[in-house]
Amino acid sequence: MKSREPRPLNPRKLDIGAFIETQTPLAGEMPLTEAQRLAAGLAPEVPAADMSPVHWEAVGELVPQRVGAPHLWLNLQAQARLPWTCQRCLHPVEIEIEVSRRIRFVADESLAASLDAESDEDVLELSRSFDLLELVEDELIMESPIVPFHDECPEQPRMSVQDADFDGDEASDAAAEGSSDADGAAASRGGKPNPFAVLAQLKTRKADDSDEGSSGG
Repeated sequence: MKSREPRPLNPRKLDIGAFIETQTPLAGEMPLTEAQRLAAGLAPEVPAADMSPVHWEAVGELVPQRVGAPHLWLNLQAQARLPWTCQRCLHPVEIEIEVSRRIRFVADESLAASLDAESDEDVLELSRSFDLLELVEDELIMESPIVPFHDECPEQPRMSVQDADFDGDEASDAAAEGSSDADGAAASRGGKPNPFAVLAQLKTRKADDSDEGSSGG
């Protein structure tokens, strides 16, 4: 009687504890159509179906302890070359990102939260239906560039051009209106003159007195 071949593992519903204990590598590709959260941050003009898939690999590791059962660890690697929007020219720019994580798995959520807070280790709860590809997507999102840009943009950034004379006249009118409004507001708050207007008047008077003194001499 022939022995049954083991069923292929489903990375979307993985008994993560049993997988780690086998220490058998599992690898595959994930299309961006299955990583909607990651795809949402990429260049919108590039369809997710046209993007290169994510390559990933995972393998379990048993770390012996002096007392008790060995600790369960997952070693995860992932690579992707994805198109973001360049923040200089606003055209798509492909950037390669890589993930290399070592994650410990423990029996329950409270212990995972406690260990995660107390140490630099990444700790998660064991699950018999663990979504490994969701973890891959989470890690790639965290590795995404904050400000993506080309080393050399294929096109110069497009700048808006306006009439400098128009802008200057408009700015002068706005400044004059602002000064008038400020003086009016000062007067309406009890009739006190604008201190900047008073200072300007004093400077003008001083200049006039100086001119008169010079002409009189």
